[in-house]
Amino acid sequence: MPTDANLLEEYRTFGDLEAACRGFCEQVNDRPHRETRRRPTEALAEERTRLHPLPGQAFTVAFGTTRRVNWDCTISVEGVRYSVPHRLVDTRVWARFHGDELVVTAVGEHGPAEVARHPRSTPGTPVIREEHYPPRENKDGDRTPSATSAEEAAFLALGPGAAAWLVEAAAAGARRIRPKMAEAVALAKLHPATEVDQALGTAAIAGRFAENDLIRILTHQSGRDQAAPTRAGEAHSLQPGTSAWSNFGLTAAVGDEGEEL
Repeated sequence: MPTDANLLEEYRTFGDLEAACRGFCEQVNDRPHRETRRRPTEALAEERTRLHPLPGQAFTVAFGTTRRVNWDCTISVEGVRYSVPHRLVDTRVWARFHGDELVVTAVGEHGPAEVARHPRSTPGTPVIREEHYPPRENKDGDRTPSATSAEEAAFLALGPGAAAWLVEAAAAGARRIRPKMAEAVALAKLHPATEVDQALGTAAIAGRFAENDLIRILTHQSGRDQAAPTRAGEAHSLQPGTSAWSNFGLTAAVGDEGEEL
């Protein structure tokens, strides 16, 4: 590409440039050739009768690496969660980077087909598309999780903070959610359940889903409840006072007669 050509203003992604190239090829191949006076598309139709046909199923190594679709309709590529259509849950797909995009391919009854395309992201920033999930009539009601096991029921029984934590942790693509839920239930046996639920609600609002975040928030809240915060002032300061300097170098002199000068 010449250095004076700038394609950014017209093509924002590599996929847009590819689509423009395909359109250009179709336009050129539909014009009569200068030497043969025939359109290349007509010549290709005759040449196909003498060429060996390609396999009906494409060589899947060209699609990238395989990924298993999780229950939350996502796949993990280089530590980043990307959403795929919900009908592919618990199936195998192929993912590859193409320019600045991630292309997800699935092989079905009618052969391979592209099922998702996302801009490339970084760890900690999942890429989720709403259209990849089934339609919901009551979106607010669907955000209230329901327990499917005894462990989940014990966690949700802690209160609304636990439910909010579970919803936000799943939306953020947090890892090891079930062990962290079990940790919260165990902490509720050592601390009041209301305090653990409050800590979970704080973690949900602040987006704190890492290891030991819950115990840190719980410890901070417990320390804050025991005593009011100490504020700097005349009665309390880290700066030492100057009262010790009052007698420095001021020792009284005593005369020959014993009187103070």
